[in-house]
Amino acid sequence: MNKIVDFINHHNGEEDKEKVLENVSANISFRGSNLWILACAILIASVGLNVNSTAVIIGAMLISPLMGPILGAGFALGTYNFRLLRKSIKNLLIVTFVSLLVSAVYFYISPFKDVQSELLARTSPNIYDVMIAFFGGLVGCDCHYTC
Repeated sequence: MNKIVDFINHHNGEEDKEKVLENVSANISFRGSNLWILACAILIASVGLNVNSTAVIIGAMLISPLMGPILGAGFALGTYNFRLLRKSIKNLLIVTFVSLLVSAVYFYISPFKDVQSELLARTSPNIYDVMIAFFGGLVGCDCHYTC
């Protein structure tokens, strides 16, 4: 019975708390290459929305560096680290502004003006979208830090 409990115990493989804090803090900032990678990911996602390609949109999500500030904000809230929370929110606002700016410029100059089903699917979230966000956040939080 102990082997089964040990096998499913989510505390096994837990990282050192200071190492996790250092890793999360290092991935929050958006400067230089991270901004360029984000801009390219936004352009790729915008093209994917224009040509109605789910694979291209997923590819853009894979290269996007947005998880740093998002994970930092969640980690800061979970650990009551308000200095880290301020830094995370500041960087999240920066990446949101850059993302909106790049996508607005792209869609303004894009010759494709028809609304595709992939774009329309992103405008009306349902309960499955909420469940995906919840369990994805739960995994991200549990993998990096257990309070």
